[in-house]
Amino acid sequence: MPDPAAEPRARGAGDGVVRVDAHLHLWELADGRYAWLAPEHGPLYRTFTAEEARETLAAAGVGRAILVQADDTAADTEAMLATAEAHDFIAGVVGWLPLEDPSAFENTLGAMLQNPHFCGVRTLIHDDPRPDVLDRPAVRQSLGLLAAAGLAFDVPDAFPRHLGQAATVARDFPGLTVVLDHLGKPPRAGSDADMVEWERQLRALATLPNTVAKVSGLHCAGTEFSAAALERVWTAALEAFGPDRLMFGGDWPVSLLGASYADTVGTMSALTATLSASERGQVWAGTAQRVYTR
Repeated sequence: MPDPAAEPRARGAGDGVVRVDAHLHLWELADGRYAWLAPEHGPLYRTFTAEEARETLAAAGVGRAILVQADDTAADTEAMLATAEAHDFIAGVVGWLPLEDPSAFENTLGAMLQNPHFCGVRTLIHDDPRPDVLDRPAVRQSLGLLAAAGLAFDVPDAFPRHLGQAATVARDFPGLTVVLDHLGKPPRAGSDADMVEWERQLRALATLPNTVAKVSGLHCAGTEFSAAALERVWTAALEAFGPDRLMFGGDWPVSLLGASYADTVGTMSALTATLSASERGQVWAGTAQRVYTR
């Protein structure tokens, strides 16, 4: 992607911190994609445009964003790339490629590498009922190709089924940057035993130097969303990865199920308040720039 630091950007809350949102979604409801999206999703069941996103982010002091796939289709990836071409606040695109078809993956990857906005790959593995998706030989072959290309691999909603597999992938492909979306989805509404197990797996992943994590998507039905409520999760992530391997992700508009975008940014500001200026810079922008800049 083009270097976010090289572009004009908004600054938040008058604190001089450059902010890059590492996890933004957009979708056009009329396109008929996004099979997971239905009326029961309430405020999410509508079109979210790039212009609305730009205004929402700018109002919260966020200048640029990484656009992340929300559908396992080539059409979704092509739409995101077209959006990035038309809107300079989009710093990069994490798109979908067919992981289970290494030949098609290789051919499509070659084409995508011609686009400077394409900076990573993600698949909605949490929607796949098979427990061994990341262990399958074809997927492993494709991940090897991705590592050779120098692009990142985002893993969504990894706990409880895929967090251990993500660590195995990172271990087996040391040249591949594995990005843990949403801190693996800590079970904040579950039992203490569930949280202990999530922490154990998170720390195991973080021992591998080619892993990073997004502090994103932490809204959880039935639980409070505030800095105080997220203290345990934040402390575990910070101790495991350190600020130079963490990045902020707003997860807009999915985050609207739990809080406004401004509140999401405000909560992150509160969590990072005790960090040094340079450490805050890493969480807010530096890690994302390093991981997603080609």
